[in-house]
Amino acid sequence: MDRFRIPTSLDGPIVGLLILIVWETGVRIGGVPAYLLPPPSAIAQRLFTDWDQILYHFAATTLEVVIGFVLAIVVSIPLAALLAQIRIFERMLYPVLVASQTIPKVAIAPLLVVWFGFGLMPKVLIAFLICFFPIVVDSLVGFRSAPKEVGWLARSMGASRWQTFVNFQVPAALPHIFAGVKVASTLAIVGAIVGEFVAADRGLGYQLIVANGALDVTLSFTVLVVLSLMGVALFALVDRVERWALPWHVSQRLKHGGSP
Repeated sequence: MDRFRIPTSLDGPIVGLLILIVWETGVRIGGVPAYLLPPPSAIAQRLFTDWDQILYHFAATTLEVVIGFVLAIVVSIPLAALLAQIRIFERMLYPVLVASQTIPKVAIAPLLVVWFGFGLMPKVLIAFLICFFPIVVDSLVGFRSAPKEVGWLARSMGASRWQTFVNFQVPAALPHIFAGVKVASTLAIVGAIVGEFVAADRGLGYQLIVANGALDVTLSFTVLVVLSLMGVALFALVDRVERWALPWHVSQRLKHGGSP
């Protein structure tokens, strides 16, 4: 009889549950005051009692994150494909893209507020700028990863440059594209929060500033937990799309316990 084994899909939740138990137990036994480190039970209670207010700010931040994230995908992947196909564009634009990433987004945020006001646009643009570069870099590496011999063979058989790109370069690039999108899925939340820190009257970043100003540590931790769950949910969504789009890739076989 085979020994009982915990499903691999439960590994993460079990580790998370153990962390919460250790956290709760340590705070209770150590007598740590709630204004320094609230226990998970207090955070859950605050999430339940203030759910309407948190939901209001959650909706604002989610809108900023989604628009900035989707905009980065729509712009970055075609740009990477263009740079991979036309080398002169890569030589001209790639150094500019790298230089643009050396500027801290916190320094750009006040300028975006001056240019576009206090509305939705500055937060979306900051989320876009933070997500933009990792998707471009990974996508560019992916479009270049198709073996040159395959392209030569396709063209020798009469395939056009467009057919070679669609049938060979795009499938080779997809794993790299999803890797960049996964990284950007977590950075999008950082961008939106940075924008809300600079100028906002709603959103989880704004709520976090209010909680910190009032020394409401429990609310601060509650907002941080919601932001973390938002990032995990967005990452899981991208991962689910990747599994659907790339069932043939080695990374998906390894996730399901297969051999490489």
